[in-house]
Amino acid sequence: VQLVESGGGSVQAGGSLRLSCAASGDTYRTNYMGWFRQAPGRAREGVAIIYTGTGVTYYAGSVKGRFTVSADNAKNTVYLQMNSLKPEDTAMYYCAAGRDVVGYVLVASKYNYWGQGTQVTVSS
Repeated sequence: VQLVESGGGSVQAGGSLRLSCAASGDTYRTNYMGWFRQAPGRAREGVAIIYTGTGVTYYAGSVKGRFTVSADNAKNTVYLQMNSLKPEDTAMYYCAAGRDVVGYVLVASKYNYWGQGTQVTVSS
């Protein structure tokens, strides 16, 4: 499975960005897709995940109410709409895909497939 992200960039606090992640290859190997982020000197953390079978979503507490993850299964694409961005959201954002990670949906080590990352920078 190959994952390609797009949509990162720089924005001022309070602004919005939308990330996209297109999956190709043996996508039947995955049923959970979403986003992790990693800031310099910090561990990679789960941000938002969607179970592509039913559309159930999972969020980190720090982004709940501000970020929305969605999927277009026909296009094998997952999106992350980020609103009310804060400087602490600055990080490299990675798309991830895995299978049957229920109970560990925000744990990076449970995902087998990763994109190359896209930088999001929020200035105050």
